[in-house]
Amino acid sequence: MKLREIYETAVRMGVDADPRGRKGVDEYLERARRRHEKLPEYRRVLADEEDLANPFADTRIYVGDPETEVTTLLGGIDMNSGEILLADRLREKGVLVDAVYTHHPEGFGLTKLADVMEVQADIWAQMGVPIQAGEKFISERMDEIQRRMMPLNYDQAIDVARLLAIPFFSAHTPTDNLVVDYLTKYFADREPKLIEDVEKALLEIPEYRIAARKGAGPYLGKSSPSARAGKIWVDMTGGTEGPKKVMERLAAAGVGTIVGMHMGPELRDEAEKYAIHVVIAGHMSSDSLGINLFLDELERRGVTTIATSGLIRVHRDESGKVVKEEPGALPG
Repeated sequence: MKLREIYETAVRMGVDADPRGRKGVDEYLERARRRHEKLPEYRRVLADEEDLANPFADTRIYVGDPETEVTTLLGGIDMNSGEILLADRLREKGVLVDAVYTHHPEGFGLTKLADVMEVQADIWAQMGVPIQAGEKFISERMDEIQRRMMPLNYDQAIDVARLLAIPFFSAHTPTDNLVVDYLTKYFADREPKLIEDVEKALLEIPEYRIAARKGAGPYLGKSSPSARAGKIWVDMTGGTEGPKKVMERLAAAGVGTIVGMHMGPELRDEAEKYAIHVVIAGHMSSDSLGINLFLDELERRGVTTIATSGLIRVHRDESGKVVKEEPGALPG
């Protein structure tokens, strides 16, 4: 596949799995277009026109000709300067790595991470939170995240890739969308009644079972295994975790259990305040599940993938059946 085709596949799969649906994505892009048109000229020349076609600001090609043919792809969750050097070292050893894929974004994909958070208001609206309230809550949180990104040395890994002439790209929200879509359907099919049923269901999935053997979840926190789960919401997309203020609204909308990748203590305390159970499925395991669904599609189209940087590689066929596990080092 060409690098451009891999990038386009990530965007397409992300849109297909987007919680907003195709209509919601189109409405988002239309709002982006209107915002772009209203920019003063001195700001418009700085804008990324890719934002008008790709709804995921954290998914971009950073280094490399889009027409580059990719036969072997090195991919992982956090691909920083060390992993770019790893790609170069593998090349020296005869493994012809054609490109590097990072799940968590770098460069302008990282500095613009707040832009993808708007989807959270649309997701909450589907749960029953008024859209105007959700927009206010997420707008405040987006500003907080934007300020948090400003001190970062965002181009460090990109500079290494550029100097070594290694094509480098990210796909973040698309694979987060894939894991949300997968788990939402998974829980709907199994209908877990108790918190321990949620845990058991997660542990039937190889990525979570392997992570659990390494001591990395799932984690039930203060929730009793015998407690009833109620309405389950899979919260694993939208850039990063949302604001505290939304918990009261989610509780009022009937959410009983949140299944998330991770959640900070303040947000967990707020969920507990409103009697919402929180099951932390695991960050690396959840990211791995979404990434694997993406990489499996690339492999079906002839690309060889090499997993590193925390990626628990599990291969599935087109029907979703697990055909191979690459758990990495396990204890015992």
